[in-house]
Amino acid sequence: MTRHWTFPRPRRDSSALPFTAVGYAIAALVLLPMLAVVLAALGGNLDTLSHLWATVLPRYITTTMILLVTVATGTCLIGAGTAWLVTACAFPGRRFLEVALVLPLAFPAYVLAYAYTDLLDHPGAVQTALRAVMGWGPRDYWFPEIRSTGGAAAMLTLVLYPYVYLLARAAFLSQGARPFNIARTLGLGPVRAFLRAALPLARPSIAAGVLLACMETLADYGTASYFGVQTFATGIYQSWFSMADRAGAAQLALGLLTAALLLALLERKTRGAARFYSKSGPGALPRIELTGWRALGASLSCLVPTLLGAVVPAVTLALMAHGSGQSLLSERYLGFVSNSITLAAIAAGLTVLAAIALGYFARLRPGRVSRSVLQIGRIGYAVPGGVIAVGLLVPFAAFDNALDAFMEARFDISTGLLVTGSIWLMIAAYMIRFLAAAIGAYEGGQAAMNPNYDAASRALGKGPYLTLMRVHLPIMSPSLLTALLIVFVDVMKELPATLILRPFNYDTLAVQAHRLAADERLDGAAVPSLVIAAIGLLPVVLLIRRLGRNG
Repeated sequence: MTRHWTFPRPRRDSSALPFTAVGYAIAALVLLPMLAVVLAALGGNLDTLSHLWATVLPRYITTTMILLVTVATGTCLIGAGTAWLVTACAFPGRRFLEVALVLPLAFPAYVLAYAYTDLLDHPGAVQTALRAVMGWGPRDYWFPEIRSTGGAAAMLTLVLYPYVYLLARAAFLSQGARPFNIARTLGLGPVRAFLRAALPLARPSIAAGVLLACMETLADYGTASYFGVQTFATGIYQSWFSMADRAGAAQLALGLLTAALLLALLERKTRGAARFYSKSGPGALPRIELTGWRALGASLSCLVPTLLGAVVPAVTLALMAHGSGQSLLSERYLGFVSNSITLAAIAAGLTVLAAIALGYFARLRPGRVSRSVLQIGRIGYAVPGGVIAVGLLVPFAAFDNALDAFMEARFDISTGLLVTGSIWLMIAAYMIRFLAAAIGAYEGGQAAMNPNYDAASRALGKGPYLTLMRVHLPIMSPSLLTALLIVFVDVMKELPATLILRPFNYDTLAVQAHRLAADERLDGAAVPSLVIAAIGLLPVVLLIRRLGRNG
């Protein structure tokens, strides 16, 4: 007779309760702006919604859909096409181009908008040279208008295609040689084998990258605002500040939030399908040797996105900044730099701490509740900065007003705006927006943490806090430093939340660049834009080094 040994279930360790409480508090903070937007939108009357539908809502929907379709198509073609070329083909410059294709990630789309407007607008270098060479007058020729929906889509495509490129490249590498070789043995040529075998297997990863690009397109404010393109993101800012229509801004934010969450749900599903399709065969993809015009075409196909997305705007901005007469060493600009670095450093530190708390809570208390809390922490990446800003302003402005009225009535003291007039609301918005990136980096480091490490630490009498401090964090320090850098750079580039939530006379580099560009002082806007792009290169360099190590 077989004896079955049973062991008592371990009691819950009360020392883990602080991590549980912090995890619940972070999840509540992430959900707060979304719930506030929903309640504020439902609290508005139908007259506001009817007015929006009769005036601007159809235009917002149409323009946003055009941008989404155009950016999705462009990023898919450029990202998947270049990923296949550098993965499966051999041509001159391939080793350099496979990492250079990531460079446009360092540039915010609105920075590209400033550079290309100076380059391609009517008084810009390109049209001026055309008129000089051809002898044309101002009305003798047609030239594409950069300040248009198509121009905004082009700027967004150039900076967002690396999302698709990175995921598609990883998918092609993980396929192995078997599917492609089987297609070749069935008599298919290289192009048909790619279309029939390699592309369908990589389709979930490509779709995930396209959906990430679409979410960034929904969240974009700087490019659309500068080009005069009316989208949901610009409509929220205009309704809140220009028209003082809080209910209208909340209803627009609810529409944008719904679209963003639907895209996030689709992205999660396609990412799961991408994991299913990985590791389909051993061996690397055989490289197709390209010669002659095919090799030249492949090199140009990979070189042009890199030039247009990184090199041309960087050179243009440098020339513009050189002639602007502005100095980063002036007291005014040092203030912008100080404000930007202060915000980004505090937000990055708190965001990584929040990611550690959520990740460690899920490790200490595995189960449905902790997984749900962790998923809530990831929601913020799908919510545009403008929506988060409106969602935080609504409840905290009400709190400030109620507290001020109470203190006035009881003690004849005016407290003013304690929360909405501080930088802490901005930092909360940044943390909600970029917490998913920190969680992803933390989980990447935690994957290498063997559960035996925890057991050994507990056997030595160390509680959860000491185990985290002395075991987990030292081992995961590279991943945590990566998370700090990613969030730091994202905060430096964030524009809509900063514009809405910043205290009076508290400007950052992004706000200064936006203000100067809105005043058509593009040479001046080039100076802070260059600093933002230079700082954005830091995580891109780390990514390029990783790509180089992984071949």
